[in-house]
Amino acid sequence: MDFSKIKMVVSDMDGTLLNSNHEVSNRFFEIFEALRDKNIQFVAASGRQYHSMADKLEPIKNDVIFVAENGAYIKQKEQVLLTTPIAKKSITSILSSISRVPHAHPVLCSKDNAYVNGNSNAFLEMLREYYTEFKIVDNQTEVEDEVLKVAIYHFESSEEHIYPAVKHLENSLKVKVSGSNWVDVSHKNAHKGYALEKLMQAHNITSDEIMVFGDYNNDLEMLQLSNYSYAMANAHPNVKEVAKFETLSNDDFGVERILEKVL
Repeated sequence: MDFSKIKMVVSDMDGTLLNSNHEVSNRFFEIFEALRDKNIQFVAASGRQYHSMADKLEPIKNDVIFVAENGAYIKQKEQVLLTTPIAKKSITSILSSISRVPHAHPVLCSKDNAYVNGNSNAFLEMLREYYTEFKIVDNQTEVEDEVLKVAIYHFESSEEHIYPAVKHLENSLKVKVSGSNWVDVSHKNAHKGYALEKLMQAHNITSDEIMVFGDYNNDLEMLQLSNYSYAMANAHPNVKEVAKFETLSNDDFGVERILEKVL
C-alpha cells in the first residue's frame, strides 16, 4: 500500500490512540517526532474536552491540531479555528428529555469549562478522567456560558438507556452514541466529519492525503472522508463497516503499527 502521499493523520483518542488505561504510549510520542520531521500534520479528534486532550498530549500539544467536543471546537496552539454552539432552547429540550431517565448524568460542555450537577460522587470521580475543568451547578438550565455539546453518561449502557430518550431529537440535532457509556447531543454541524472537512479545505488536503483512525459511532463521518480509514480491532461494528481497513486494538498499538508503515 502506498502511503507516500499522506500529509495529515487524524486519530480519535479513547479506544483508539489511548489504551484501556487512558494512556498515550511512549511509542506514539516517538512516532510523532518522525511524522513532524516529514511535515505530516497530526490531528487529535475526540469527544473529550480540549483541556483533557491537551493534558494527554502535553509534550506535543503545540504541534497538534485539536478537534474537541466531537467536532464542535477546533483549536491549534492559542488560536480557536471553529466553534459550533448549540441553541439555548435545544439545551432545554435535551435536559427535559433525559430528566426521566434514571441515573443519567448530563454534562454541558463549553470551550473552557463543563457544568454538571453534583448528585453523584461516583460520577464526579469518573468525570475527572474526561474533564479536567468543570463546575458543579444547582440548575443546568441556568448556565449562561455558550454550550458546544451536551454529553450524557450512564454507568450501564448509553445505547440502551440514554439513546432511546434522545433519539427523537435527531431531526434537528446531531445525536451520537460516542462510547459505551456516553451519548453526545450537539448542533447538526458539530461532528468530527464537519470539523475535519473544514481542516482539509484549509490545508488543501484530499482524501488520498489523509489517514483516519476511529473506534466508535462518533468517528463515522470523519472515517468517510479518507481513503485510508482504519477501524480498531475493538471498534463498534458500525465503524468496521464504514472503515476501509482494520488495525489491531488500542491495547496492541493499532495506531502506532500503521503509522510505522507510513514512516
